[in-house]
Amino acid sequence: MPMTFRHLVPAAFFLLAAFPAFAQSVAFTFDDGPSLEETPRLTAAQRNQALLAALAKHKAKAALMVTANRGANRPEGLALARAWGEAGHVIGNHTMSHPDLHKSTLAQYQQEILECDRIISTLPGYTKWFRFTYLREGDTLEKRDGMRAFLKEQGYRNAYVSLDTSDWRLNDKLIEVLKKNPKADVTPIKAAYLAHVRQRAIAYRELAYKLQGRDIPQVILLHHNLINAMWLDDVIAQFEQMGWTLTTPQAAFNDPIYQLQPDRTVAGQSLLLSMARSLGLGKFEGWERLVDDGDFEIEALKAQGI
Repeated sequence: MPMTFRHLVPAAFFLLAAFPAFAQSVAFTFDDGPSLEETPRLTAAQRNQALLAALAKHKAKAALMVTANRGANRPEGLALARAWGEAGHVIGNHTMSHPDLHKSTLAQYQQEILECDRIISTLPGYTKWFRFTYLREGDTLEKRDGMRAFLKEQGYRNAYVSLDTSDWRLNDKLIEVLKKNPKADVTPIKAAYLAHVRQRAIAYRELAYKLQGRDIPQVILLHHNLINAMWLDDVIAQFEQMGWTLTTPQAAFNDPIYQLQPDRTVAGQSLLLSMARSLGLGKFEGWERLVDDGDFEIEALKAQGI
């Protein structure tokens, strides 16, 4: 039975004494896949294969959080999702059409989950994990508590994110540049992307220490998109160079921190950021770089003329 974050504060400031420190690790998860969107340089099948190849190269097992209307509702897209399950990755639920819970009724949002479930439940690797779209878990107590009750009733776990990124923002920039010039030099975007992931990783690791006084297995959010098809190998290699180890999402979610439920009226975002706000940390040092949606990197690229 998940406990709220605040319920643990008086007891031991989040189990500090009860659990030993972990070596820093990271588990990879990918939202909005499999995408059949047309992109420069790589077809949908090539993007899918590139992602799977990068994971295989580093012997990493990940999770694909399926948004069915992006492709899995069609035979060719379902085949791409099946390839993830056949490779030993988890297949989870990310709704049919990626609605915003803040702009939907509970009934509409829950129906989206059930419809996606009917499609992905036939796939190898299917696991009852659900990730909220936009990482928004409800803008009212009725929605927050209604979704928590619904997920429990349906046997789903909340596939929390601790290490959030704005890879989607840099992916948009990459596609914009390549559509203008398919032969453009995109190495500055690659450098900006790797720096972005590194900055977020360090910041969320520091936040885990603020909240728990230890390393936790971080669950990173990336997307099934062009930027990762091109440079996921480099992203994983960078983590390894930083001394981080790779873990599986299943192993990460076994950590007790992922059993907690932040006690916030408007729940969501990175689990760590939501917990910080539950505790009233407010605008702690470095918070603005965790919520800027990649503005820092985009402005830096603009300064380079990109």
